[in-house]
Amino acid sequence: MKYQKIKEARFINRPNRFIANVLIDGVEEKVHVKNTGRCKELLEPGARVILEDCSHIPNRKTKYSLIAVWKGDMLVNMDSQVPNRVVYDSLIGNKIAGLKDIDLAKREVTYNNSRFDIYFEKEDKKGFIEVKGVTLEDDLVARFPDAPTGRGTKHVMELIKAVEEGYMGIIFFLIQMKGPKEFRLNWKMDKPFSEAVRLAFKKGVKVMAYDSKVKADSIEIGQPVAIDLENF
Repeated sequence: MKYQKIKEARFINRPNRFIANVLIDGVEEKVHVKNTGRCKELLEPGARVILEDCSHIPNRKTKYSLIAVWKGDMLVNMDSQVPNRVVYDSLIGNKIAGLKDIDLAKREVTYNNSRFDIYFEKEDKKGFIEVKGVTLEDDLVARFPDAPTGRGTKHVMELIKAVEEGYMGIIFFLIQMKGPKEFRLNWKMDKPFSEAVRLAFKKGVKVMAYDSKVKADSIEIGQPVAIDLENF
């Protein structure tokens, strides 16, 4: 996925989860944050951030949206709207090992009481993919979630039901950076979600994790990353 027009700035603060104040060419400006997660380890005062110029969109309250941030020498895309698109594009582009030559793929498909990110068909199999964007990293270990997610737990339990009814079920963690060597669940932050994912894996839901190739103006899928679902 490519952004059409970007701008670099310096992060000042974040009054609420939707808005941040940044310095653009020395001038303070309010921007939209395209991630409602906490991201405290990323959005530190003075951090270099990447903005998307959205001035062409009618009726916007802010000219820019914050989409990425430099964490040391690692560029982290924190746009929560892109993981679904990146995984979908990679799926139909035959870039995901074990999920190539898909016959049909659709986004945002309802099943029972949940809406899954992707529905797909491959030969005589049908399945659902729930995509999770990962921005939390510590010592080259990526973790999810960075805040409790009751909705995420509900979707995982629905995936278990789908598998029991004969569908394929996949939880896909897209790590929105290049660098982490391993993915782990964030048990300390959200034990119910972590327990649900480990249960899902035992029940036949496939768990996948890929890193990303991130540039200031783009993000695309990278390579598989090792997964450890145990409680640390």
